Amino acid sequence: MSPRAARLRHRVPLVLVLTVLLVFGGRLVYVQAVQGADLAAAAREDRTRTSTIRAPRGDIVDADGEILATSVERFNVGVNQRLVRQYEAKDDDGEVTGTGPAAAAEALAPVLGKDKAELGAAMVGDSTFVYLAKGLTPEQWRKVDALGIPGIEPEETTARVYPNGTTAGNVIGFVGRDGEGLAGLELSYQDQLTGTDGSLTVEIGATGQVIPTGRHEEVPAEAGQTVHTTLDRDLQHVAQRSIDQAVADHGAEWGAVVVEEIGTGRILALADSATVDPGKYQEADPEDRGSRAVSTPYEPGSTGKLPTFAAALEEGTADPGTVFTVPDTLTMPNGQTFHDNSPHATHVLTTTGALQMSSNTATVQIGDTVSDRTRYDLMRRFGFGQRTGIELPGESTGVLREPDGWDPRTRYTTMFGQGMSVTLLQNTSMVATLGNGGVRVDPRIVEGTTDGTGTFTETETTPGEQVLSPETAGTMLAMMESVVADGGTGTRGAVPGYRVAAKTGTAEIPDAAGGLSNRLGSYVGVAPAEDPRVAVGVVVYRGAGTSYGGTVAAPTFSEVMGAALRDLGVPPSSEPAPHLPLAPGEG
Repeated sequence: MSPRAARLRHRVPLVLVLTVLLVFGGRLVYVQAVQGADLAAAAREDRTRTSTIRAPRGDIVDADGEILATSVERFNVGVNQRLVRQYEAKDDDGEVTGTGPAAAAEALAPVLGKDKAELGAAMVGDSTFVYLAKGLTPEQWRKVDALGIPGIEPEETTARVYPNGTTAGNVIGFVGRDGEGLAGLELSYQDQLTGTDGSLTVEIGATGQVIPTGRHEEVPAEAGQTVHTTLDRDLQHVAQRSIDQAVADHGAEWGAVVVEEIGTGRILALADSATVDPGKYQEADPEDRGSRAVSTPYEPGSTGKLPTFAAALEEGTADPGTVFTVPDTLTMPNGQTFHDNSPHATHVLTTTGALQMSSNTATVQIGDTVSDRTRYDLMRRFGFGQRTGIELPGESTGVLREPDGWDPRTRYTTMFGQGMSVTLLQNTSMVATLGNGGVRVDPRIVEGTTDGTGTFTETETTPGEQVLSPETAGTMLAMMESVVADGGTGTRGAVPGYRVAAKTGTAEIPDAAGGLSNRLGSYVGVAPAEDPRVAVGVVVYRGAGTSYGGTVAAPTFSEVMGAALRDLGVPPSSEPAPHLPLAPGEG
């Protein structure tokens, strides 16, 4: 081989080596100088984990700030299956007695109240997070944390708690597993109660441990707003207990109570029988999970006579002393025949006496003195046939048809509370209007909300509407006092020490066979009659027997009204009730 060929033979490998070095060197320069920042960012991203910091749901409180619903701190516990392998269990002398998942499960099982075999199986694998238990209290988590087991990690969360059990459960409502409101104020104030979640971003190592010197960014969660209700928790409890007892005593299907503060529309209590426990709502029948006082309309019966009498007084076609001949059966000019509840001899009564007796035949005579449109318009102004706007889901409008749609019989039955329907909330609002000098104020159950900065936002209210003259409203109350007096249908609704103006109601309900063997009893009124502060409405649905309102509903009215007056510090009545003649010639 020539010297030239030999030199070429030695240079070729050198050139090849230099070429390879140049390629790798160029690649290295490209990676470090050009792609370096992007690769580093990608590596950090791969190591970065972001977790959500759950915002606590806002509280729901009563008028005194007592908690009705709140969120409490809870912990879910998970395991990093890679890190738990490092665990060593030691005895008092420091000797290792066990290692890894099996030993960790042995230590954790009694604290979590779980089977150690199931725990051990959940800890075996290659995942960086597997749930072991959920909903631990802070105290329980501290016990778990004190074990010092590597890879056992907490996830902070919240749970909804209702400390008063069933009290106001029909108003508060409840939340589902995802924390979303499903009923009551939990549903209607979902947006306000829901806070804004925060986040925690950290860098982790290959085995899932947090890198202390790595990225650590925290965005705090913002709690939801506090909802301030108008409810008085203690009065709510009294109302629920009383209506539950009435339903039990009379074998009724359900019952409800509404307590409204006159002049403000504030609902102090809104109680339903068999009220749901929000913390155990799955155990309640679906029909018991809301408020029938708001959502279930019924024929008001004789409490529906109040607008008829008020319309005649307002129009001047009758006054408290106007005299009517009152038989037990009466046929009107259009051929429709009506009966009083029980047979009786023909009476001669004043308008006041007719209301005390709750006579149907007298009522149709009184109602016939004003036009159908006049009566209808007054009932609408009282709030019948329309939602009150109460801050609860599922409110019913009730049923009140235009007078053009009334048939020859309905035009009369609407005079005494049949052929129409109302909710208990609407009916209670009506008597509250009478007690407020004829000014109707929309009922409300939320005072306002407070945000995380402590700023209180009051619930928007509309000005009251004068639907009846103060004179007519005052006269109606004086006449309604006769209902509670001796000889009236509502004597069992009297409240010792206070003057009460009220009206009883009884309505027939169709039974399974299509007959009218079932009844509904109701009672609405205000007190003290000389200066009304509180309106109370009670309904007991489908009780056994006759179920007259003065029998099944009046005792609950008396108990709840008495509790409300005492709670508000209203002094007993000091003036005697006015004397209105019940029949001609009475002094």
